Amino acid sequence: MPPSRPSTFRGGIDGVLLVAVLLVAVNLRAPLTALPPVVADVAADLHLTAAAAGLLTGIPVLCFALATPAVAGLLGRSSLRTAIAVALGLILAGTLVRSADLGALVGDPAVSAPGTFAGTVLLGLGITTANLAVPMIAQRDFPGHVSTVTGLYTAAINVGTVATTALTAPLADAVGWRWALASWSVLAVVALVWWLRAVPREARPDRGPAVSAAPPREAPDAPGDHDGDGGPGADGDGDGEALAAAAAEGVTGTDPAAARERHVLATPFTWWLCAMFALQSSSFYALTAWLPLVLEELAGIPRAASGGAASLFQGFAIVGGLAVPLAARRWSLRQSFVGIAVLWLSLPVGLLVAPGLWAVWASAAGVAQAANFVVIFTLVAQRFPTVRRGRQASATVQSVGYCLAAVAPTLAGALHTATGTWTTPVAVVLGALVVMTGIGLVLTGRRPAPAPR
Repeated sequence: MPPSRPSTFRGGIDGVLLVAVLLVAVNLRAPLTALPPVVADVAADLHLTAAAAGLLTGIPVLCFALATPAVAGLLGRSSLRTAIAVALGLILAGTLVRSADLGALVGDPAVSAPGTFAGTVLLGLGITTANLAVPMIAQRDFPGHVSTVTGLYTAAINVGTVATTALTAPLADAVGWRWALASWSVLAVVALVWWLRAVPREARPDRGPAVSAAPPREAPDAPGDHDGDGGPGADGDGDGEALAAAAAEGVTGTDPAAARERHVLATPFTWWLCAMFALQSSSFYALTAWLPLVLEELAGIPRAASGGAASLFQGFAIVGGLAVPLAARRWSLRQSFVGIAVLWLSLPVGLLVAPGLWAVWASAAGVAQAANFVVIFTLVAQRFPTVRRGRQASATVQSVGYCLAAVAPTLAGALHTATGTWTTPVAVVLGALVVMTGIGLVLTGRRPAPAPR
């Protein structure tokens, strides 16, 4: 029998379904952040260059950017229960294929590296699917509690990233990198079993109302609210949920006034936001991919402990995602951004100038990298206050930003190979964040667009 469904939270939130959502969330970055602590072992075993090893982190991000419209279309033709089950199945299969020694299984060592990349693609597709489906569950099944559920969902994502970042290297020392990465498949198994037992079968396919299930009065805040509560802690990244809404709903509409509006692609503000988000995401994923090795070289942290040290960068994202809405009650968005930018810049500056204080810099930047996502998508909501234009802008910003972020780990690895040191990639990240800060100061200094009447 499926588990009982008590309302264990004030307001009647379904506790069993909430647990199911949180178990899914734990899987949405954990397989990705498990790799960086052992990437050197993976590269050595598979004879990969640093640039090629960086692709193992970049491929899932590229899936976020490129596969989201197709996945959103498929979600309109299947139930959300089935979609998330398929997503977890892809994550499970991808985790196992990525870590399996396919070369030994088929007697051809040349197959090992392609098998690892194939598993990474499966992971990217599974996570992309869940990225889009879970927010629809939040809107459909937790009406009136979307912000609360999304905040808990974000925290669960970061619990997964912290656990895998901190524990994968010690596991690899004990059982090897393949078994260390494969061991995290248990998270997908637990989530899949609970999901199938906790969520009843739907009488007919859910064809998309969940995308717009929020009450109309909440619609103008959708881009900002969603990414403020859910996007930062994840991948750091809202990860395509607004893009899913745009793909599922369309961007044309029949309102004559809307038809006369200037398209967001023709608005320079949109492209400055694209640049800001691209620099933010590229810096985040470059550091996520290589921070354990950066700390090992620049701060002298032993390899077995470098993953745990890097987990501060992920763990403090929980604080950043929750802190910005609170700070906004006291300070302006621009004042908040100034503080965020200082914290973000402290990591590359600190690693270059005072690497001995790495724990301070990693923690501060962990708060900032999550908080800055809130700022970016608050700007989207302020500048494009209608749901149609907000979704257009969010789709554009995320698609462009993640395309560039996907190549950041590879470029950082190539710089390390060319120079023989991690100092150069860290300096490039510093330059990217300086440019991003300049753009952010200009954009946060502008007045929000008037709310539609």
